[in-house]
Amino acid sequence: MDDIQAANTVFTVLTFVANAALLALIVAAVTGRAGARGRLVADRVVAAVGPYAHRIAVVVALGATAGSLYYSEVKHLIPCELCWYQRILMYPLVAILLVGMLRRDRAVFWYAAPLVAIGAPLALYHWLVERVPSLSDSTSCSVLVPCNVPYFEELGYVTLAFMSMSAFLLIGALLLVGRAHNRSAMEAIS
Repeated sequence: MDDIQAANTVFTVLTFVANAALLALIVAAVTGRAGARGRLVADRVVAAVGPYAHRIAVVVALGATAGSLYYSEVKHLIPCELCWYQRILMYPLVAILLVGMLRRDRAVFWYAAPLVAIGAPLALYHWLVERVPSLSDSTSCSVLVPCNVPYFEELGYVTLAFMSMSAFLLIGALLLVGRAHNRSAMEAIS
């Protein structure tokens, strides 16, 4: 197995882990709306994950950033225009989340959330451009580095755009869990 295939495998596995974690957080949130017992489950998830949510979000953002830099700087895959936009939104998240974590800044949600709120739909759009021919006609991507042709595709759907979307969505979910945990902590103090 060559280096790039090994990297594809590692990042695909990390994408599955991110998607499983995201799904678990969504199930906990939905369960929390289903009555007292569901609320207890959701509260337990927030209590268990909440204290570490920002740390995990830093690791996810750092992993996504390291992965994109590996593909472009080590393997010399030139990012398309939509990839650049996703990088513009992901790279600052590392610094914002890290500084927020180190300063224990409860307002880090408000600094990071706009980047996630733009990055996730952008990555989804990029992934759809790779899949839907009519969407690829509407982009302004270069002929030399087209946005509709992924460098690789694992399992028929996991591309760099899908990995980026998964990272943005998990970071967003973790920010929400961290915010819920902070609110619970503030209510406990009051």
